[in-house]
Amino acid sequence: MAIESHSLDSSCQSNPPMNVLQELPSYRSIARRRSTVTNRDKPRGALLKPTDSNHATLEGEVTEHLSSQSIRKYALNISEKRRLRDIQETQLKYLSEWDQWKQYSSRSWKRFLEKVHEITAHLELWQEDIRSIEGKFGTGIQSYFSFLRFLVFLNLVIFLIIFLLVLLPFLLTKYKITNSTFIFIPSRTVDIQCRIYPVSRSGLIYFYSYIIDLLSGTGFLEDTCLFYGHYTIDGIQFQNFTYGLPLAYLVSTVAYLALSLLWIVKSSVEGFKVNLVRSEEHFQSYCNKIFAGWDFCITNQSMADLKHSSLQYELRADLEEERIRQKIAERTSEETIRFYSLRLFLNGIVLAVLAGCFYSIYKATVFSQEHKKKEIRMMVLGENLLIQYLPSIVITLANCSTQVIFAKIIHYEDYSPGFEVRLTILRCVFMRLATICVLVFTLGTKITSCDNPSCDLCGYNQKLYPCWETQVGQEMYKLMIFDLIIILLVTVFWDFPRKLLVTYCSSWKMIKYWGHQEFSIPENVLSIVYGQTICWIGAFFSPLIPAIAVVKYVIIFYVKKACLIYTCRPSPRQFRASNSNFFFLLVLLIGLCLAIITLTISMARIPSSKACGPFTNFNTTWEIIPKTVSTFPSLLQSLIHGLTSEAFAVPFFMIICLIMFYFIALAGAHKQVVNQLREQLMLESRDKHYLIQKLTEAQKDVRSRLD
Repeated sequence: MAIESHSLDSSCQSNPPMNVLQELPSYRSIARRRSTVTNRDKPRGALLKPTDSNHATLEGEVTEHLSSQSIRKYALNISEKRRLRDIQETQLKYLSEWDQWKQYSSRSWKRFLEKVHEITAHLELWQEDIRSIEGKFGTGIQSYFSFLRFLVFLNLVIFLIIFLLVLLPFLLTKYKITNSTFIFIPSRTVDIQCRIYPVSRSGLIYFYSYIIDLLSGTGFLEDTCLFYGHYTIDGIQFQNFTYGLPLAYLVSTVAYLALSLLWIVKSSVEGFKVNLVRSEEHFQSYCNKIFAGWDFCITNQSMADLKHSSLQYELRADLEEERIRQKIAERTSEETIRFYSLRLFLNGIVLAVLAGCFYSIYKATVFSQEHKKKEIRMMVLGENLLIQYLPSIVITLANCSTQVIFAKIIHYEDYSPGFEVRLTILRCVFMRLATICVLVFTLGTKITSCDNPSCDLCGYNQKLYPCWETQVGQEMYKLMIFDLIIILLVTVFWDFPRKLLVTYCSSWKMIKYWGHQEFSIPENVLSIVYGQTICWIGAFFSPLIPAIAVVKYVIIFYVKKACLIYTCRPSPRQFRASNSNFFFLLVLLIGLCLAIITLTISMARIPSSKACGPFTNFNTTWEIIPKTVSTFPSLLQSLIHGLTSEAFAVPFFMIICLIMFYFIALAGAHKQVVNQLREQLMLESRDKHYLIQKLTEAQKDVRSRLD
């Protein structure tokens, strides 16, 4: 061994290390770049020469930024971090007292924020439950319950906004807690017929009518703080100022929509960054699944086996996608025409199914609206509830049936497994959100059109809808309650009995074919996004719906947790936490956009009720804004009119376009840097392969000399 090492040292001396480094692939790549890039600065992200100066450069960079950044952020070992900490303490002695105080206060503030963050993390809602779910079932299912918690906080904040701006001043005045009074300004231009709004019942009331009222929002609930029609005042007179309730009502709506938009966008940015970085090539995808695909939060053996099968499924899906790409490349013209004709036919079936569902929802809504005024004494309990909940029942049946139909049709379209999942989810999202659009559109059509002369007099169907905002709020209230009832009924009368049958009657062929119920993350997410969209739309017509949504999501959390632990098994098609969070927020953002469009049309286009609500003296809800602006000083009015004019809008749009182009160019530059770094990683792997090859040749040369 001594002779071998001596011979190896002599061979290294005969071939200086600099000659070997000059033969490395990375060094040759730099030489080619320097020959092409002359008389110019070194491009950003250029490859570094593989010498020992990199460590010194990193050390200089760290010591240069010690005052502004923490040593924890650097990828160094413990001994180097300790040495840099000593350097930092030495440098502090030569600073002025002011600089020393700034650094000390900055460190103290960071430590204080870290302590506060640790304390709030322990006080976070359902922290132990979510950690337990994460440990047993992985981060994919944990992300669903974290999403539920996010919606609980979001609806709680929405309710607080509405409570502080609308409910609290109204309640303080109504119950004489403060020395304030309501202000009523009756409009003389509106006919007295348009102000008729009978809400009270007289005579004997059947006992089951209270159940109907509680489930449908009618009767004793109709003239309460739950619905829009209860706030029929123009303002509240306090001691020193007048509180305009119509303006506060509109501002609360705009505020919770804007807050929801900003909160969702801010939360989805992190997931978007992760997905952008994870957009790798197919070979890198295989490497990531094999070497970095394990979820280290799993502690349960059955979940570990399921994760193994999930990784195997993902690899099989990737190989299937490669097979489909190869099949498409080898397809002839006749096969391509036949294949796309089949897809066109199947998509025609999908459109026909959607059209049939939409028409059924339309007819059910029209039937329910035309017959719900029938005297209650002429109905039994089941008949009345069936008419009240007919649109909700049809919508639920349409959502469940189309989901099964889409899952069957997608198998014949010959898509890749990953695209099958995405397309099925996209169709289900469109179906669930479009059902709400059809319901709202049908209600809007019935409200704004009729053959009665009162429509021309009041601007809407006053005979059937004396307070149409309250009746729209009742429809949203019924959808919210019915959605919760369906979730509870499915869990109690389907999931738990199925678990018992599978456990104790597994010998039956049909039961064995069913198997355990799968906890499908996309389907559960679509369900709560559907409910959240209803909440956003209904919060304007029923201010207490966000509070109902908070209670609903709390119940759903515990119901789904029990269903997951005792009756379900996770789906083999698992989602990563980062992908899941981004997907959930993206679907939620689509629902928010739908709610914003619906509320904007209802506030700007449909005439407001003249018999109820805070906007009885306005043609539309949005008219409160120009009336409020007209009370401002002339200078402020000129400023607002200038900001909303075309002279400001066109330059502002151009500036926004320039900023957008700048960020697009910046993103392109960053993408180029990422590509260069990937190329550098590839060259480093080639360098290692080259050096191993040289070392092997040197060892063979030494052995041949020894022999």
